[in-house]
Amino acid sequence: MKEIYFDNAATTKMDEEVVKAMLPYFTEKYGNASSQHLAGQEAKNSIEKARKLIAKSINAKPEEIIFTSGGTESNNLALKGLFFQNKKDKTGKDHFITTKIEHDCILNTCKWLEKQGAKVTYLDVDKEGFVNLENIIKAITEKTIAVSIIHGNNEIGTIQDLEAIGKICKEKKTLFHTDACQSFTKVPVDVQKQNLSLVTLNSHKIHGPKGVGALYLRSGIKIDPLAHGGGHEKKIRSGTENVPGIVGFAKSVDIANSKDVKKMTNLRDYLIEALLKIGNVNLNGPKGNKRLCNNINVSFNNIEGEAVGGMLEDAGIYASTGSACMSNTLETSHVLKALGLEPLQSNSSLRISLSKYTTLEEIQHFLKKIPEIVERLRKISPLVN
Repeated sequence: MKEIYFDNAATTKMDEEVVKAMLPYFTEKYGNASSQHLAGQEAKNSIEKARKLIAKSINAKPEEIIFTSGGTESNNLALKGLFFQNKKDKTGKDHFITTKIEHDCILNTCKWLEKQGAKVTYLDVDKEGFVNLENIIKAITEKTIAVSIIHGNNEIGTIQDLEAIGKICKEKKTLFHTDACQSFTKVPVDVQKQNLSLVTLNSHKIHGPKGVGALYLRSGIKIDPLAHGGGHEKKIRSGTENVPGIVGFAKSVDIANSKDVKKMTNLRDYLIEALLKIGNVNLNGPKGNKRLCNNINVSFNNIEGEAVGGMLEDAGIYASTGSACMSNTLETSHVLKALGLEPLQSNSSLRISLSKYTTLEEIQHFLKKIPEIVERLRKISPLVN
């Protein structure tokens, strides 16, 4: 039985070019980038080359890229670092603005910061997941440290208008952070044009290795470090750098291209159109170019999404019910709840996320299986009239 992987929003298959680029740094070029000898300097040069490439991809300066272990660490470092720096500098600022559809690592960071004395405003979104710009304007006060809004949502694919939000933050003299883990290389991120102060990036969503990411930190912005040690990464993120991971991360950025984005977009639209023909199926999130090119999230409305996912797995097809980060719980998705979906609709949802390796044949095989599964489950569902 051929396996079909449709959970690329959770993680992606590493590109062979990425693996090839990383291999020498495990066995041949294994020096510590902090060492002063030739082997160490070779590792350091490789990191700086990667830093320059990733910076260029978002129109930043190389010195504004801080390497981390991934998106979760970068998000924690951004918000906690800002809060404690403001506390240390006695600025009187203690307020953050975010949305109800952020990734769990942002929401849980905000909840933790509230226990440390921070104030947080959680903005509503509309039925497609978009934040109202007027609500951002109203929420900003003289005590606001930063606005933190996800770029491309991991569950429903909604792409927020960073340029419009960035303009508001600039006018209000407020910092602007975005989690761009899902959107990076799929949607343009330009820190100058979009007035971004901090940006979270990661590698394993774009066919790079797990355990490596970055935080863009605009020059002049100070944050208090979370980890204290040898002063690596401009004294912002101590810890010996993951040289193979950083090299692989840069390679994954280097080989990303618009041709792959167009292919995923076409397959996404083909799949959405076919799924909606099943009947009593709703698309969660927007259609068209305001949605991530690889994201499909649908509700079947009267059957359990977990059951759909289980039967797909039996057929060798791997998809996600709700957020992959929370798939080990039976809680209703906070994102779908924020859209106004009833628990019944939320619990019947399925997320399918594509990659550059996804083929039309795989999608056609899926589309042959899914109507059969839905029909079988609806026959035995007590929720069907």
